[in-house]
Amino acid sequence: MNAKRGGLILLLAIVVLTLGLIETWTYLNDRAYLPPASVEQGDSTPRDRGLADEQAAIEEEQRSKPYEEAEYRAFPVIGSRVAVWIVAQLHLLFAAFVLAVPIFAVIIEFIGYFSKNPEDAKRYDKLAYEFTKLLSTSFSFTAAFGAFLLFMLIMLYPKLMNYLASVFSPTFAPYVALFFFEAFFLYSYYYGWGKFSPKVHLFLGVMLNLVGTAIMFIANAWLTFMTSPAGVSESGALISTWEAVTNYTWMPINIHRIIANVAFGGSVAGAYAAYKFLQAKSEEQRAHYDWMGYIGNMVAIAAFLPLPFAGYWLASEIYAFNQTMGLQMMGGAFSWLFIIQAVLIGNLFLGANYYLWLGMGRVEGSERYYRFTKYLLAAILLCFIVWATPRSIIATVDEVRAMGGSSHPVLGYLGVMSAKNTAVNILILTTFMSFLLYRRAGKKATVPWAAKGKSIQFLIFAAASIFVIFLGVYGYFVEASVRIGLSVPQVLSVLIAMVAITVIDIPLFKGAESIGRTKWGKIPPISQYVLIFLAVTFTWLMGLMGYVRSGLRQHWHVYGVVRDTSPDAFTPTLGFATQVVSVAVFIFFVLIGLVFWLTSLSDKAKYQEPVAAAEKSKQRPQPGAQGWQPEAAPSDKSL
Repeated sequence: MNAKRGGLILLLAIVVLTLGLIETWTYLNDRAYLPPASVEQGDSTPRDRGLADEQAAIEEEQRSKPYEEAEYRAFPVIGSRVAVWIVAQLHLLFAAFVLAVPIFAVIIEFIGYFSKNPEDAKRYDKLAYEFTKLLSTSFSFTAAFGAFLLFMLIMLYPKLMNYLASVFSPTFAPYVALFFFEAFFLYSYYYGWGKFSPKVHLFLGVMLNLVGTAIMFIANAWLTFMTSPAGVSESGALISTWEAVTNYTWMPINIHRIIANVAFGGSVAGAYAAYKFLQAKSEEQRAHYDWMGYIGNMVAIAAFLPLPFAGYWLASEIYAFNQTMGLQMMGGAFSWLFIIQAVLIGNLFLGANYYLWLGMGRVEGSERYYRFTKYLLAAILLCFIVWATPRSIIATVDEVRAMGGSSHPVLGYLGVMSAKNTAVNILILTTFMSFLLYRRAGKKATVPWAAKGKSIQFLIFAAASIFVIFLGVYGYFVEASVRIGLSVPQVLSVLIAMVAITVIDIPLFKGAESIGRTKWGKIPPISQYVLIFLAVTFTWLMGLMGYVRSGLRQHWHVYGVVRDTSPDAFTPTLGFATQVVSVAVFIFFVLIGLVFWLTSLSDKAKYQEPVAAAEKSKQRPQPGAQGWQPEAAPSDKSL
């Protein structure tokens, strides 16, 4: 009892003590000092008051100021022009690739569809799909850089963009609608491979090409209007949107870009095949990617051969629109850039022919054509030297005095257009002959008129070459106006010769006897580096030519209509331009390397969780189970 009483007393004491503590805390808390929510730190200094007044004055001025449209805004570090230049270059390169690959992918699919041999049909279908695999990631890059470019233009050049919108706003809605259609046809073409009937799938591919071409035509209207504006008054007011679209250089650019895009796309696809060839682990993979690289290179060079002719047309339209601009292009600040262009194109011809000669080594029976290689190489080198020789030479004062002028007394004759036109036409004919030799390397014509047909082909080739050289020499003895006109019959004679030789060659080797098989994959690895070299050279060339087209406007955003009043209103030097283009080319190949890597992931084995491996190990027979017997104990004899 005493213990219980003691416990109750202790409990009562604890309760009383607790209540007392609560009451005490409440009493003290109610009377504690609380600082005000906003404490004045004392009187402000005169400087603080001055700053506050100044800020208030600025705010008041901003409120009373009416809205004025900004003409330019600055981009940090590299400046507005370089930033827009690089982003636009990357967008155009990816767009060219996305537009080009479906063109030859659909053509290859058509070849497979109409092939009578099931094995060939399957092979071509697989190749077309391999090309198309590169598209999905590239399309995302194209869209991302396109949106980035639009945002940068609106942010950095708002006044110019508003003017272009006032002229081309009717084209914006069709452009966006076509872009959605392109996405639909591209992804249904890619993901529908093998899911639709061949006819439906080919229809999707054709529609993809039509929509992509229409998108390019609209974008080209915006671009060419800035170089050769039409459909507007002298003050820039809109008269006709249709005339603004169909300006002087619109159609030449459309044709030039279609051909150039196919050449560029073929070269990049060839570089992808080279990348896969060098990584191949089996003979079968090596053979497949060797064939793919050959097709990519053939597409690139086949499109590259008529490209100079499209360039002539574009240049003549620029001359027709504005002679000052034409003279600036060929004889002014950009003349030395055409020397760089000549070197790059010469390397393209040399690399393409070298790849074909290496490829002939994998064709049995091609040995009989090896003797022609040295003559073709000599012709290409000679034309390369002539084409890359400048009219005027950078020299010291003493050297100029010794030469009697800025032109070399002998080499100066190779710098005029007569020599250049002759050299490039012979280059085209020579490369065409390399194609012919490769095509007939493992075949023997069996038609009765085979010998006569080959003789006629040789005579056509010889006649075209002699005619081109004759006009080139004749150009030195006539006036400049006549000399410029001689380029037309030179070009036409080469085109007619190539068409005539091809028309004879098709029936000549129809049903030809095979004297050897093509050993795909049996080609030196250096050939694959040549494919990568061709892709880099094509890309660099496109970037430099884009600089020329934009640089012709000089200090105009829209030539003769909207003047460039920004700090960048001058033509950058060739050295600076080549640096910017080189940076853009480097970034493009880093990104296209990422596209190659992402595309290659589809060929890799699926990832397996380590857990699955552990589960699999658990299913192995345990000691004592069937199939496993404990080791026998060592016998006494072995001890």
